[in-house]
Amino acid sequence: MADAAKLFDTIPQPDVISCNIMISGYRQCKLFEESWRFFCKMHFLGFEANEISYGSVLSACTALQAPLLSELVFCHAVKMGYFLYEVVQSALIDSFSKSFRFRDAYKVFRETLSPNVYCWNTMIAGALRNQDYGSVFDLFYEMCGGVQRPDSYIYSTVLAACASLEKLRFGKAVQARVIKCGAEDVFVNTTIVDLYAKCGHMAEAREVFSRIPNPSVVSWTVMLSGFTKSDDAISALEIFKEMIRSGVEISRCTVTSVVSACGGPFMVSEASQVHAWVLKSEFYLDSSVAASLISMYSKRGDIHLSEDVFKGLDDVQRPNVVNVMVSSLSQNKKPGKAIRLFTRMLQEGLRPDEFSVCTLLSVLDSLNLGNQIHSYILKSGLILDLTVGSSLFTMYSKCGSLEESFSLFQEIPVKDNACWASMISGYNEYGHLKEAIGLFGEMLSDGTSPDESTLSAVLTVCASLPSLPRSKEIHGYALRAGIDKGMPLGSALVNTYSKCGSLKLARQVYDRLPEMDPVSCSSLISGYSQHGLIQDGFFLFRDMVMSGFTMDSFAVSSILKAAALSDASSLGAQVHAYITKIGLCTEPSVGSSLLTMYSKFGSIEDCCKAFNQINGPDLIAWTALIASFAQHGKGTEALQVFNLMKEKGIKPDKVTFVGVLSACSHGGLVEEAYIHLNSMVKDYGIEPENRHYACMVDALGRSGRLKEAESFITNMPIKADALVWGTLLAACRLHEDVELGKLAAKKAIELEPSDAAAYVSLSNILAEVGEWEEVEETRKLMKGKGVEKEPGWSSL
Repeated sequence: MADAAKLFDTIPQPDVISCNIMISGYRQCKLFEESWRFFCKMHFLGFEANEISYGSVLSACTALQAPLLSELVFCHAVKMGYFLYEVVQSALIDSFSKSFRFRDAYKVFRETLSPNVYCWNTMIAGALRNQDYGSVFDLFYEMCGGVQRPDSYIYSTVLAACASLEKLRFGKAVQARVIKCGAEDVFVNTTIVDLYAKCGHMAEAREVFSRIPNPSVVSWTVMLSGFTKSDDAISALEIFKEMIRSGVEISRCTVTSVVSACGGPFMVSEASQVHAWVLKSEFYLDSSVAASLISMYSKRGDIHLSEDVFKGLDDVQRPNVVNVMVSSLSQNKKPGKAIRLFTRMLQEGLRPDEFSVCTLLSVLDSLNLGNQIHSYILKSGLILDLTVGSSLFTMYSKCGSLEESFSLFQEIPVKDNACWASMISGYNEYGHLKEAIGLFGEMLSDGTSPDESTLSAVLTVCASLPSLPRSKEIHGYALRAGIDKGMPLGSALVNTYSKCGSLKLARQVYDRLPEMDPVSCSSLISGYSQHGLIQDGFFLFRDMVMSGFTMDSFAVSSILKAAALSDASSLGAQVHAYITKIGLCTEPSVGSSLLTMYSKFGSIEDCCKAFNQINGPDLIAWTALIASFAQHGKGTEALQVFNLMKEKGIKPDKVTFVGVLSACSHGGLVEEAYIHLNSMVKDYGIEPENRHYACMVDALGRSGRLKEAESFITNMPIKADALVWGTLLAACRLHEDVELGKLAAKKAIELEPSDAAAYVSLSNILAEVGEWEEVEETRKLMKGKGVEKEPGWSSL
């Protein structure tokens, strides 16, 4: 263009045509600013622009992303009477649509007297760019009605819209029209391949691809990406190998796609081969490819290999991929390294992006580090980004700083559903259930329509309360809003109804889910188990297994607890065989449930076997084993397990000490019980509760030290509840101490007047010593207060 400009300056009498050639030439050479400047120079030279001048300079202004300049040119064109020319209108439609002013583009289009194919192309492409898919299809239908004959560009645009929406049926209709009109070419067929790939029909995509005579690199890459997104890494690699054999020029997009395909856990060899190929090619200097390699290794959990790739980059490449490295470290639970790299970025003057900041915030559990990231966010202006703001107050909620989280939440000017859902979930996680429900009411008052994620968060709160009426209200809202069909909300409803005890409603929602869902199934099984519907839970469990689903640890633990409660040893054995087959026996939660079940069945040997299978038993597993020994009267063995647990560095909690004290009472180890009760406060800072004191009273009572037990109760630092007095009452019956038994019964009845156990125990003591009149008085007292003895039952 420099030579053209020199030549123009030598023309003795330049005219509009020569000026238009220069404006258009600059535009075609992508020298858009020069094109604009020459348009201004043209006016300075005294030449009047025509429709060609306006069309060319409007295209240049659009490419510059300068809407104000486009507006200025447009106004000038209108003033000079050139607005109605097709070339000007087409350029203006393109300008408006690329500036996301599609309604203005549409208005101009409708004012065009006889829009040509280029106008239609620009309009339909603009609708697609603005994601106005309805207008894409409406314009296409209108065009096919005889106004203009669509060309391959329009067919490709409409097919791209079908691919974005995954409208396979409509896309097939367009494909049929393409074949009928003979409009097939590489460009159109590539878009058809993309349509089938995005809809998951890779066999059809492969068939269309095979009909392309000379596939372009874009065609190959679309095919490869389709296999990658379908998790068919082997086929993606085969396509890549075919490309190399065919001598097709490989693009950056091709390489990043094939690298992504190798991110699976069983693609170690393939990943190494692709990485080796990259190192030998010109792409080893490409930052995008390096970023995809880092992500590939990170996705597979090989973060050390991601770090090796990052360290091997030069000073030019590293700044372009540092955000990816920060995100990868964060996703692999390496917050320390991520923070150090983040800090180094800032020191080198690099700007972490929104994604790396959000990912880093998601793994932080330190309020101090969170405050440091917050400071950067404020300084960089990222606080204006809604996703960053949402991640920030989610971090504060996770760290327990709800006040800071809510303060930040209130500062967000326009809150989307993600913000509301995060704040509601934060309140729920820390037990502020009323505040969570109140926040949902505030959201509705604010005029924000809750989406599926927000309603799921509120339903979780309803499950925690639990509140069946409010759960039904949320369900009703979802039905009216037409957002009740999604899996997340359906799963939340099943969980909430199960926890609220409405298993009939839970089952109705579960049966209407669009697909079988192990998470929802686990919630329903747990609900059945908790409410004694053991067979229903087992049948549901069996149906899921027979349908080919692998049940998770939560579902398995629930069914094992159900088997234990119902003394269903046959059912327990079947479930044990299943979890052995799928390798869940090593999970601490499953192993704990398994040994608790065998403890209920009376098999301490199987309890020990279940415990020994657990990979790294946690506190719950150790506590379950201690409780199992205690329930079988093996106090010494239970204390040996307790000591071994402490040697492993695991600190006991309140529940563990219940098991330890129970072991002492069942084993007649009174002095050891005193030692462990004092150790709770002295060594672990745990304040004993009534259940711990009840174990101590039981130990004394079993040993016949009833007066000492009474003295112990009266000197307790907290008020004894009905459980403590009831324990003493049981000891009095064992040792036939009627007077102390009457006192214990009186105290227990005062504290729990509706509990039949104290009345029955007192009546039994009196009956055993022949005090029949007092037995009758006790029964009359019980009847007068409306207390009924629970009938016994048998599973036989």
